[in-house]
Amino acid sequence: MPERTAAADPGTDPVGAPSEPPPSMPGKPGTLGRLLSVLRGRFARAGFVLTALGLCGYTVAEQWTQVRNGFAGIGWATSGLALLTVLVAWFAMMQVWRVLLAALGSPLPLRPAARVFFIGQLGKYLPGSVWSVVAQMELGRAHQVPRRRSATAAALTMVVSLLAALLTTAVTLPFFSDGTTGGYSWAFLAVPVVLACLHPRLLNPLLDRLLKLARQPALEQRIPGRAITRAAVWALLSWMVIGLHVWLLTVRLGAPLARALPLSLGGFAFAWSVGFLVILAPAGAGVREVILVAALSPVLGVGEATAVALVSRLLTVAADLVAAAVATWFGRRPAPVPTADGRNRGGTTKPVGEA
Repeated sequence: MPERTAAADPGTDPVGAPSEPPPSMPGKPGTLGRLLSVLRGRFARAGFVLTALGLCGYTVAEQWTQVRNGFAGIGWATSGLALLTVLVAWFAMMQVWRVLLAALGSPLPLRPAARVFFIGQLGKYLPGSVWSVVAQMELGRAHQVPRRRSATAAALTMVVSLLAALLTTAVTLPFFSDGTTGGYSWAFLAVPVVLACLHPRLLNPLLDRLLKLARQPALEQRIPGRAITRAAVWALLSWMVIGLHVWLLTVRLGAPLARALPLSLGGFAFAWSVGFLVILAPAGAGVREVILVAALSPVLGVGEATAVALVSRLLTVAADLVAAAVATWFGRRPAPVPTADGRNRGGTTKPVGEA
């Protein structure tokens, strides 16, 4: 991050983004400070990526025999098309985060946004539930995004995604048979709580309170209802698209097209929701497969449904890796840096929020 110049306003950096507040206890970093320090420096970040890649590989290798049998019945062409739908869904999910980050006062162009979001997402494969957020906080600093904004946008993205996933499940629930929710119907109790918390009149005071407890200053901008609505629309689109990859795999194994569609959309969304709520499982490992097999039981046998669940897990891991690799490759070329007058260095006048 560039050093603040003497001519800059005391509360902003040279490009107009609010600077990081000084630590309240110099020399005695808290837990968050120690976590952030893990990703500082080129070698530490490389170690983070390599560790995440290693755990991704372990996730695949651990079940490779079963996954290979699943591929034998599904085929590479269908799997490739399914992978493409997952990548499209991941793009829509990045837009959820991007909309929320812009609402907080830090709009990012497409290339740097993709780099921060997709590389940061590799952290979800590490044990614990904070590493993807920590990674995004550190990667965002290179683009003058204050850490508290990165953390807030990441947390809100998870909450909006959870709400959209549960709403997707609720719409398709009439097509489910008894027992196809795998005994996890309690997850729907989160819907009214999340809806209430996302209302701007409650959300903004709640964020201020949480930041105060974390000894951080309040956010500079209130999050408007239209930003939450836009983010929710992107999230719903993401869940509709990603459910298609399960539908493609299911139909390839002989399930009826019309009957399999709502079960695939709602089943995968519900499986992810419960996997998210069961925070001890990295990226919902294990929990998601059990629920997806139960959801698909009306149209597939246990063996075929298990093959779909395992191949789906592999495809989502592959999509994470492909998205991170593409974002890294495109991110090597520096993006135009907006100046204080709204222009980008290099002679363009594109607004900073545009791709």
